[in-house]
Amino acid sequence: MDHIDLKDNKLTLVDDAAYYIPNFITEEQETYIMDKVNSAPKPKWCQLKNRRLQNWGGIPHAKGLIPETIPDWLKGFVDRVESLQVFPRTNKPNHVLINEYLSGQGIMPHLDGSLFFPTISTINCGSHTVLNFYKPLKTDIEVVSSEKVYSLLLQRRSLLILKDKMYTEYMHGIEEITNDIIDDKISNITFCGSNIQNGISLTRNKRISLTIRNVPRVSKLNFNSLVIKK
Repeated sequence: MDHIDLKDNKLTLVDDAAYYIPNFITEEQETYIMDKVNSAPKPKWCQLKNRRLQNWGGIPHAKGLIPETIPDWLKGFVDRVESLQVFPRTNKPNHVLINEYLSGQGIMPHLDGSLFFPTISTINCGSHTVLNFYKPLKTDIEVVSSEKVYSLLLQRRSLLILKDKMYTEYMHGIEEITNDIIDDKISNITFCGSNIQNGISLTRNKRISLTIRNVPRVSKLNFNSLVIKK
C-alpha cells in the first residue's frame, strides 16, 4: 500500500480531530476479513439485542485488560493502523472489537469512555454506514441532544480515526435504518468519490467493523497462560 500522509486525510469540517481514509484495504483483504470473522468459533460471538460482537486481545473491564494474543490474521491489520502513528509508542493498539451489523441494526449514541486511550480507529467491511455525532447535554453526560452535530459516511474498506475532542466530547451512534439519504450534513463527502452526491440513497447490507484501540490498564495475568487445574 502507498504511503499515507494523515494530514491529507484530516477532516476540516468537524472538531479536532478526525481522519478518513477511503480504500484503506483492498477488496481481497475485505473478503479475507469477513471470511475470518464469519468462521470464528461460536463461543467467540457475544449476542447483544441489536448486534453481535467479538473481542480480540482480551475482555476490557474496569480492573484492566486480561490480555490474550491477537491472532496473526488480525495482527497484520492492527500493525497497518499502528504504522500510521496515530497511537503513541506507549499506547500501542492492543484490542480489537469486531461488530456485526445487519441491515437495519445500529447502536445508540454513546461515549466509549475513559477505559480506552482517547483514539479509536475503525476498518469498515461489507457495507457502508453513516456514523452520527451528538453533543451530550450539559446537565447529564448520559443524556444526548437529539440534534446531530456531524455525520460521516463510512464506506466499505475505509478507515476512520477519531481522536481527542471527537472521542471525548461527542457521542456517536448509528441509526437503525436500512437506507441512508446522502445530504450536505455528511462532513466527509468530498473524500468519498465522485459517485457520492447529495440526494442519492444508499442501501445498507451486513457490515463488519473492526475497531482497533488501546486499553492502557493491562493486568499482569495473561489469558493465554491461564491453566485450569483439575
